[in-house]
Parts: sequence; structure tokens; C-alpha cells
Amino acid sequence: MTRSIPQRVSDCSRSALEWDRFLDLLGGYAQSSVGKEWLQELGPSRDAGWIDREHALVDEMRLLAGADGGQQTSLPGLGLLFDPSELLTKARIEGVALEAEEIRSIANLAEVIAAWAEVLRSPASDLQDRLPQVRALFGEVLSLPLKPLVDSLRGRFMPDGTLADDASPELRRIRQEMEQQHRAIENSLRTALRRYSEGGTAQDELITIRGERFVIPVKAEWKRRVQGVVHGASSSGQTVYVEPLETIELNNELVRLLEDEQAEIHRIFAAMTRQIAQYAGVILKGAGVLCEVDTLLARAKFAVEFRGVRPRFAAEAGLAVQAHAHRAGRDEQASVVGRYGAADIAPELVLKAARHPLLERRLRGNSAVPTLAAQNARVKDGAPTVLGGIVPISISLTEELRQLVISGPNTGGKSVSLKTVGLLAVMAQSGVPVPAEEAVFPLFDAFLADIGDAQSIEQNLSTFSAHITNVNRIAKRADAASLVLLDELGSATDPDEGSALAVAIAEHFLRAGAWVILSTHLTALKVYAENTPGVANAAVGFDEETLAPTYELRQGVPGASAGINIAARLGLDAEIIASARTRVGSQTEEIGKFLDRLHAQLRELTAERERIQRLEAELARERQRLDAEGMKEWRAKVREMEQKLASLLKDFEYQVRETVRAIDERAAQQKLSKDAERRMARLRREFAESFNASVVAHHTGADKGDANAQPHVVRHVGVGDTVRLRSLAKDGVVQRQIDEKTFEVSVGLMKMRVGRDEIAEVVKGTAAKSQSPLQAARARKGISVTAAEPDENLGWEINVIGRTADEARDEVEKFLDRAFLAGLPRVRIIHGTGMGVLRRTLRAYLEKHPQVAGVMEPGQNEGGAGATVVELR
Repeated sequence: MTRSIPQRVSDCSRSALEWDRFLDLLGGYAQSSVGKEWLQELGPSRDAGWIDREHALVDEMRLLAGADGGQQTSLPGLGLLFDPSELLTKARIEGVALEAEEIRSIANLAEVIAAWAEVLRSPASDLQDRLPQVRALFGEVLSLPLKPLVDSLRGRFMPDGTLADDASPELRRIRQEMEQQHRAIENSLRTALRRYSEGGTAQDELITIRGERFVIPVKAEWKRRVQGVVHGASSSGQTVYVEPLETIELNNELVRLLEDEQAEIHRIFAAMTRQIAQYAGVILKGAGVLCEVDTLLARAKFAVEFRGVRPRFAAEAGLAVQAHAHRAGRDEQASVVGRYGAADIAPELVLKAARHPLLERRLRGNSAVPTLAAQNARVKDGAPTVLGGIVPISISLTEELRQLVISGPNTGGKSVSLKTVGLLAVMAQSGVPVPAEEAVFPLFDAFLADIGDAQSIEQNLSTFSAHITNVNRIAKRADAASLVLLDELGSATDPDEGSALAVAIAEHFLRAGAWVILSTHLTALKVYAENTPGVANAAVGFDEETLAPTYELRQGVPGASAGINIAARLGLDAEIIASARTRVGSQTEEIGKFLDRLHAQLRELTAERERIQRLEAELARERQRLDAEGMKEWRAKVREMEQKLASLLKDFEYQVRETVRAIDERAAQQKLSKDAERRMARLRREFAESFNASVVAHHTGADKGDANAQPHVVRHVGVGDTVRLRSLAKDGVVQRQIDEKTFEVSVGLMKMRVGRDEIAEVVKGTAAKSQSPLQAARARKGISVTAAEPDENLGWEINVIGRTADEARDEVEKFLDRAFLAGLPRVRIIHGTGMGVLRRTLRAYLEKHPQVAGVMEPGQNEGGAGATVVELR
């Protein structure tokens, strides 16, 4: 099995970016040795399709393993995974039989392949359509079941690895005969032992084996007394091992059976080998797939532990266009943009809160991880060590801004920033999630880095010479699709010449269109970055109070080197420090002070921004609390209003009943009572509906467009005015004014006290007199209203017990007509319980009656199942 990466990037600065050390870290998450070997071959590719597929596979593997908080799937282990190509090649040779351990290892591998195939054939319900790439990776392995092979191989072995007796009928027969032969030999030898022991010839009453033949121990001086074959002596020579004459044939038979057993075992192994050969193709394919699965799981586990994200890339076509445009010139670039579209040629390099994985693992205290070359953790002469936790970096480069100049103090993290960007870019194009909150990269075809001390004794190169040699190589190779990382550009030589050379090198890469991040202490490069379009300054932080680096990267401003301050922090003699300060030029000192003030202001602005963000969060929480309290208060007020409305309606009902009782004439009293009951029920229902609608509309804001719902107070209200009540959405007539803010208003037969703010508007002034509904109907043109005299003997219930279903229905129909004309709001029909036929028939009839509003069963005190209460319309 070999790993193939299409369009592999040949130049990725493996040593400078510590790629091999990262692969060692990543390999620690693999379960198998072949998985670790595959990860060692991992590298960046220029194939956008391959990169996208690798990241999609890692994402799906995270889903499958439940690493992102989803439903976790129990995945088969990969510890038994190995490269079976050699064994499978051997199995395909005619007449070859694999050994027992070889067959068992193939069986274990096939079982793991079958288990993974089963997981992907029937994934969890929430993953059914979310694993297309992983299913495509397995391909034909999903359609060629290995379970029959696994069951066949497993069923022939015992747990200890030996071949089971029932591996074949012939093997069972042979072993049964061998067992019988063992018993026969043992019985014969024990008889001989007892005979020779009585005469003192046998040394011990012990049966042993020499050369696959059963023998007995005999004293050396008495060996001639035992007829048989001697098969050796003890180390002391005091005992010889003799096979008695009477057991020779028995032993010969046992040896023959042993030979038959070995021949049968070989035959069985040969048959199993031929069976394995039939599945060789799918086993080899499955093993290769599982090797890749192991690497995918390793990358998924790494992504979870280091909070990695999937990077995004610019279109590959867009990058080709960029390279061509940079070579051809800006004028032709415009025409190229027109052909390909601006969206395809606008790449960017964005990292948000990015972290170097090796440094992060080191700061977690894991000494097993190789250490990073270390300007971030330096201890000297008792100086404090800054290892509290990794500080993430954020950078942003675009099509128009491709070069970043990082400056700042020593030990401040400039080199680590370069390595972080470079390593994460290589990881991204190798299909590994990057430890950051967000990551966007162009698709690079080279990663060119000159980081660290490049001095070479073997090549007779000084540090400066080695740097220049490396930079020259990079300059010849770099183009618009290259990432260039240069550490301490222009150092290790005369400052003036080094500055001029550094600026010239930076301008060369800018013209080439390469993506460049470089670190420096040179003021000339800081000025170059400030004054050159397409270049930006960045600074690593330094705390002037503690004289310690903060490792925070700020883009947009240059950094001060603070070499004298750092030397003082590291314990350099105070007299030397003082002398150095006097030798610093005034311009350099002013620039340093200006940068110090600038960074101090940036720290203050950052602190102020964080404070404002905290205040905004507190305001949001306070707003939520007030909203919750307001909702609670609003609900309490609604409940209070509901209670008041219920109390008001009860008072109104009481007053109506008392008024009806005060009427002496019985007929008029009955008529008024029925009419009042019916109207009170209707009003109660209408008031409840209007009240609920008003409350809901006010709470949801649906009443904002309703002029009657706005907080408008009517000023001129007089007795006799017809007014619209806000809360009830009903019209009423003002009967009297109780005080400046309170009126008595009648709504139909109900009178109530309302506040001025409850009156939405005056519908009619005092000129319009209030009319009853009957009067209003009579006043309409062309309408004549007459009322029949009520049936004084009509009660509110009817008894149909003992009637047939048809008779009862006829009587109930007539009774309902009379009750409806009499204005009764409800009636009760007594039909008894019995078999329930009458009750079911009448209720089915009543549910379809046009004058019936509702049918219900009364309580036990009113008849229960033996009666039915009917609400009339």
C-alpha cells in the first residue's frame, strides 16, 4: 500500500517550519503502525480538489466519531490494522498454505474491514446523508461482504489460536483416534511401570515423552531387564528412558496419526488460504481504505483537541490568473479579470486567533512533544519565564496588501509568528484542520522560508552569507503563488548596508507579487512598510512596566526593538546599560519613545473597547432582566383586570336578577328573566373575547396601528354621549359623571364605572339618544317587528323517559321551537340512562339542529348521564 498525493508541493521548507516534528505530533493520534507511516508521508498539495476532499473527509470523520458534540458512533478499533499485501500475494500462489498466525491476522483484518463497512452501510439516522465522501472512499468495499469469510475463518480456530477439532470431519476423526491411542499407550505403560516397580527396576512411576514417543524411566543398572528401545538418558546418567517392547506398535500407530493430523491441518490451511485468495482484492482495498481512515481519525482527534477549523481557499483558476497577470503587467491584469471574473482573483490570507500547535502542546507541559526553537521561552540568570499560555495571533493580507513587516523586541514572538503562518498554511494544503478561529489561504505552490540561524561550517558560510544564499534561492523561485517567510532580514552585517539590502529584497518580492511576511529590527524597513502601497507594518507587544514581551501581534503599527530594556531585564550590568543609553542617537530615541506612546495608546484603546463590550453585555443582561420583570408585572395586571371584570359581571348579574324579582307581573318577570339570562350569556362571551383580544394585541404590538388603542385621552365627554370603551371595544352611553376622571357608562343592560383614559372616543354627542335594539330595529325604514306572547306554562326542561326514539325526537323538536321563540338560553332534556339508545339518538339529533349552540352532559346533581343540557343560539 502506497500513499499518493497529487501535485505535491516539492518546496515546503520542512526543516524551517518543523513539518516533521508536527507529523510526529499528529502520528501520536493514529491507532496503527501503518497509519503512523502514512501520516509521515503527508504533505501539501496544489490540487484544490484533493485538498477539498481531504478536509471534507476529516469533517465527516468528526461527525461519525461524534467529536463535535453530535450522536457518537461506536467505531471499530484499528489497532490490528497492518499491510496485508505480502501475505495476500503469497496466498495467491498455487499450492501455498499460510501459517496459523498469518491466517488469524488476515481474519482479524477482514473482521475490522467488515465492521467498518457495516457502520457505513447503516449509520445513525442523523448521519444518513452526511457522509458522502467517506462512503465514496470505501467504494466497492461496501458492496462486497467479508462476513462469510470472517465467519468461516473464525469458526475453525480456538481462542488460544489452535485449530479446532471440528475444523473438518477428518481432523475430528484423527484426533479422536489419537485420544484413544493415548489412553491405550498410557494403560500399557502403567502396567509395565507397576511390574518393573515391584522389582525395583523403574526409577519413578512416571510416564514421559522422548522424541514424540511415550517412555518410562528405568534405573541405568537395570536397563537390560526391560525389553524395549532406549530413547536417551537423564543428565546425571542415573536414569534411562525406555520404550517397552509391548508399546512400540502402539507408539508407531500414534506417530502415524500425528502425521495424518499434520497433513490434514496443512490441507485445511491450504483451503483457508485459497479462500483468502478469493477475497484478496477487497481485503487489500479495505486495508488501504482503513489506513486512510486511521489518518483521518488522527486528524479529526487533533482538530478537536486543538480546536481546529477547516480552512477556506481561493479558487485555483484565480491564482493562475494572478500569476499570469503579475508576470504580464497591470494593464493585462484588467483584461484577465474581465475574462475570469473579479470574484475568482481576489484571494486573501486571513488568520484569526491562530496558534502554533507545537508551541501550544509544549506550553501544556507535555515534555514528550519536541520543543520549538525558542525565543518564546528563555530563562537566563533567574529572569522570569513567560509560559502562562499561548497567545494567538491574527493577520490579514489581501490582493492589494501582500507584504507584512513585523518588528518589535527580541523574544517577543516574531519568529514564532512566521512559523505559525507557514506551518498552518502547509497544514491547510495537507488536509489538516488548523488551530484557529478562522483561516483563509491562497493556494500556494511553494512555501519558502528563511528562519533561524543559517550558519554552515561544512559549507564555510557565515550567518550572513548563509542567509543571503537562502534568500537568493527564494528570490529566484518566488512568484504570485508563493508564501515567503524571512526572519531578521538584513541582520548580521553593517546596519546601513543591511537596511539598504533588506529594503531592496522586500521591493523585489513585492514586484514578484509573492505573499511575504518578514521580521526585522531595522528602522528603514519600518519606514518602507509605512510608505509603500501593498505593505503593512505589524508589531509584537512589549510591556514597559514589567519589561516582558506580551507576544500579542498588532497589525498596522511598527514595533520598538527595546534591546536595551530587554538587556537590562536579562541582568546585564547597570553601568553598561547606562552607557548604552547615552550612545543612542536622539532620533532613534525619539522614534522609540513615539512607538512606546503609540503602543500605550493602543493598549488603552484595547482596554477601553473591552470595557465597552463588557458594559454592552451587562446592559443586554439588564434589559433581559427588565423585560422578564415587565412581563411578570404585565401578567399580574392582566390577572387583576380579569378578576375585576369577573367581579363586575357578577355584580351586573345580581343587579339584573334583583330588578327582575322586583317586577310583580309574572309573565313580564319570566320574559325579562329569560331575556336577561340570554343577553348576559352573550355579553359575558363577547366581553371575554374582546378583553382577550385587546390584551394579546397590546402585548404583541398588533394594536399599534389601531387609533383606538393609542394612549389618547378624550377631554370633552358629557352625559348622554355614546362613547367607545378602549378595553372592551364596545359602545356605551354615559349616564352620569361621578367626578372629573370617572363616568358611569351603560353598555346594554350593564352599567359600569370607567376612567376617562378608558374612553377611546365619543361616537355620538348628547344630541343622539340611546335606543334599545328593538327600538332601533323598528326605526329602520321598511322593517316591522312584532313579538308573540310568551308561553307562560313553558318550563326549561322536558321529560321523554319511556318514549321511543322517534317519539322522543318529535317531542324534543317541538319543545326546542317553543323554547327558542320564548328566548330561553338553555333547556334540559331528561331521557334516563337505560341502554343508552335514547341518549345517543337525541344527542346525535341535537348536534345537527340549527337552533342548538351546544350539547353537554350535566353534573350528577342535575341528572348526569340521564339528562342532556342544550345551549340555544
